[in-house]
Amino acid sequence: MNLNTITEVKRPRTLDEIQGWRTGNAWLGGGTWLFSEPQIHTDTLIDLERLGWPSLTPSADGLEIAATCRIAELYAFKAPEEWTAASLVHECCRSFLSSFKIWNEATIGGNIVMSLPAGPMISLTVALEGAYELWPRDGEARRIAAVDFVTGDHANVLRAGELLRGVHLPVNALRKRYAFRRSSLTHLGRSSVLLIGTREMDEVLVTVTAATVRPIQLRFRNSPTERVIRETIENEIPMALYLNDPHGSPQHRHHLTHHFTREICEELFAL
Repeated sequence: MNLNTITEVKRPRTLDEIQGWRTGNAWLGGGTWLFSEPQIHTDTLIDLERLGWPSLTPSADGLEIAATCRIAELYAFKAPEEWTAASLVHECCRSFLSSFKIWNEATIGGNIVMSLPAGPMISLTVALEGAYELWPRDGEARRIAAVDFVTGDHANVLRAGELLRGVHLPVNALRKRYAFRRSSLTHLGRSSVLLIGTREMDEVLVTVTAATVRPIQLRFRNSPTERVIRETIENEIPMALYLNDPHGSPQHRHHLTHHFTREICEELFAL
């Protein structure tokens, strides 16, 4: 879509070239959402492409993912064999409601800052206990746990002009065993429920996304009973947090959350 309100496109090589922030500015990464509908309140795009951030940087501490990393780049990443949970990358990338053409333009950061319940990069980074690095326009950079970033449907903790620089996935989470469950109402459709479980020692961490307006994590120990699973979900996820949209009712999502959590616990505690 042509954005006929845009009067200027800035292409900084360093963020020092961007002084201050004003209404009408917008960061431009892949642009797959930005160019999908009118942006009537935006007149200036600030293109992040020339900043040259390395897309993927593996190390002994884990994996650093730049916000500007394309989905296709992440999908093609070859992780060390001991990073057993890295296969979740493929599961979550295939959970996009998009074509391969979108994969080659859409960025990790763009999917996260959109903060939609069905954002699969949110599911991935929260389940792998990631941390986000945020760069405000004035002041020091700050880090926030991925699970605390999204606060509601299309809502997050970003301040005006603040930029998501990247994501850190810790090596201990990348080495965990995992279980993945997803449901959509149509083949290759938007996720109505997406749950990921990871296991370390005698504890399973279940990350609930798509079903709820923000990510929620549940912890279980020592092969929990059906009653423990049910009570944990009821205590941690009130009905008001389940999303209600054309892809599923709160009751439908509530039911599948119970069903998939039970399956995940049975699968992971059997290992």
